Amino acid sequence: MTNTNSARVFHDLHQNGLLILPNAWDAGSARIVEHAGAKAIATSSAAVAWANGYPDGEAVPPEVLLSTVHEIVRIVGIPVSADVEAGYAADPVAAGAFAARVVDAGAVGVNIEDGNDAPDLLSKKIERMKEAASKAGVDLWINARTDIYLRHLMEGDAAYAETVRRAGRYREAGADSFFVPAVVQTSLIRRLVDDVVLPLNLLAWPGLPDAASLRDLGVRRLSAGSGIAKAVVNQTHELARAFLADGRSETFGEGALTNPEINRLMRRA
Repeated sequence: MTNTNSARVFHDLHQNGLLILPNAWDAGSARIVEHAGAKAIATSSAAVAWANGYPDGEAVPPEVLLSTVHEIVRIVGIPVSADVEAGYAADPVAAGAFAARVVDAGAVGVNIEDGNDAPDLLSKKIERMKEAASKAGVDLWINARTDIYLRHLMEGDAAYAETVRRAGRYREAGADSFFVPAVVQTSLIRRLVDDVVLPLNLLAWPGLPDAASLRDLGVRRLSAGSGIAKAVVNQTHELARAFLADGRSETFGEGALTNPEINRLMRRA
């Protein structure tokens, strides 16, 4: 699938219903996620960082991130979106240049966050990223993330008002969807769906309603974030501890995917 066609498919996936994204961290995990039935792949910045031995927070060298995206695109046949954190840039021009490289690696979407920065900075980054992708012939889907609730930058009515204001600002800049991590209350979700003027993306979080309920509320996108990777890290830790303790092998035969099946999955033509 060409980047142009992949971008069109990714846009279409946000138009109706709820797009569920089980975030991946490398080519192998992405292929397994695709085999499980995912309609698109998104990376998780934390998961990619951990898989490469780095902490989250743009500690992964940009070349490693770009290589990860390239390898995921190589093995899967569905659209790929990359979590680029703050765009690996302190200024909009550099963010646009990095977006061009992400598109060149094969991604048709990005997730970019405001963090503790002023929303005007993210707005300008979005504008530059859209321009750079357009020059490359790709209608890049930009998922603008605000960290107001995640980082407790504001509380109560002030948090809500600022969240809605930023959604409008990011939409004007060219964002295609709006990501608000750490929101779980049904009443708050319902208000955001009505007021943020962009398809709403939520993050898997303790207390969050299930997919059917989110779909009924009008949420358009649900991300696992680092959740699957964290579970895998913990499972790896427990398996290693058990094996070191008793050297037993039975556990390694569990699971639906055998060695031959996994090898078959990794042999995409």
